[in-house]
Amino acid sequence: MSDTVMPAVGKRAPAFTLPAVPEGKVRLSQYKGEKNVVLYFYPRDNTPGCTTEACDFRDNMARLNKLNTVVLGVSTDSVASHDKFAAKFELPFPLLADEDHAVCEKYGVWVEKNNYGKKYMGIQRATFLIDKQGKVAAVWPKVKVAGHVDEVAAAVAELKA
Repeated sequence: MSDTVMPAVGKRAPAFTLPAVPEGKVRLSQYKGEKNVVLYFYPRDNTPGCTTEACDFRDNMARLNKLNTVVLGVSTDSVASHDKFAAKFELPFPLLADEDHAVCEKYGVWVEKNNYGKKYMGIQRATFLIDKQGKVAAVWPKVKVAGHVDEVAAAVAELKA
């Protein structure tokens, strides 16, 4: 059981290196000083909410790219699963495989869930905006997929202001 807390706005974002599709490996520090990072955690590849969220980010990449921002999706699915998911929906951003949920725990999104009375551990859908200095600029702790990407893009736009 994990009692981790989400990193607070203004704090340094926890560092990580994870296997990724299509890059092979992604390290958070590779963007420092260069780009803002939208780090979004989602429960599962190829499920309805996660697919909608991924496609919403895909459809807004031009807007985010103009704001010097990369999108990284993280779940506990395998690289092979991510590969199929990214290909099926033509996702233009890396999907990171956190199979041992260590990064999910660092970000406080590995939580106990309850589905029809069955308790299990899983990812709470959440998004972190990390600025170019590597600090958390915004947190969406319990994401509702509809309209989420617009909220994120608005927050990114404010960083530039």
